[in-house]
Amino acid sequence: MRQHRAGKVEEMSTEKGPMIARGRTAEVFLWKDNQVLKLFLDWCTATSVEREARNTQAVHKVGLPVPAIEGIVEVEGRLGIVFERVDGPSMLGLLTSKPWKLFRLARVLAELHAEMHSREVPELPSQRHRLERDIQREDVLPVNTKEVVLKALEQLPDGSAVCHGDFHPDNIIMSSRGPVIIDWLDATQGNPVADVARTSLLFQTAEVPPSIAGRWLVNWTRRLFYSTYLKRYLQLRPASREQIAAWQLPVMAARLAENVPGEETQLLAFVKAKLKSQR
Repeated sequence: MRQHRAGKVEEMSTEKGPMIARGRTAEVFLWKDNQVLKLFLDWCTATSVEREARNTQAVHKVGLPVPAIEGIVEVEGRLGIVFERVDGPSMLGLLTSKPWKLFRLARVLAELHAEMHSREVPELPSQRHRLERDIQREDVLPVNTKEVVLKALEQLPDGSAVCHGDFHPDNIIMSSRGPVIIDWLDATQGNPVADVARTSLLFQTAEVPPSIAGRWLVNWTRRLFYSTYLKRYLQLRPASREQIAAWQLPVMAARLAENVPGEETQLLAFVKAKLKSQR
């Protein structure tokens, strides 16, 4: 195993512990000295791993509730990031086990998002450039549709707030010291309303159980949670629902570039409906 520090690669003997979580891009293992290792799947590029480490370090420095980072390591031919260990369930896990806490948790999510949007970190990449790049590189929409989406994006205002880019309850750890925000790969500096529009989209596209009863319950809970979150967010940071809606088209189109399994048909329908409503 090798550790990457400031461009140097050092030999290390530490072995990873048991796996404690798995996501779409990485597995998380216990590590030494009260730390965890986020070990990326082999299809993830070194550039994306380095970007997540750099983004996390940058937002941690400005005092946001974010895990401290130790560095990048290579384990069994895969790159990973060593973080301080933060114990606790995700907000989604807590909501699932204690649904009566829905309103409080939704307000906490809104307050975290609003606090994040009050900060600026110039080192983060541009939100607008990220959206433009993703819209241009996705290969599902026709060229003329992309041009319409990019033109709509041009009309939207810039910003300089810290934006997470993947802000939802499963990326919040409810620790004993308070909620902690994880997974900063998609962080940018930009317009906070666009970040809220992205969260809105994630609530719409989240997976639901296959059974009809399960689907109904999850959809009802999700709508209630999101409406409570949005109401509280708009109390803390003035914006209108119309402004959020204006960002939905480019955010939806950019999401297509991520090739999330099971989402393409739904996203295409969203984009078509949004384009039709704007004619």
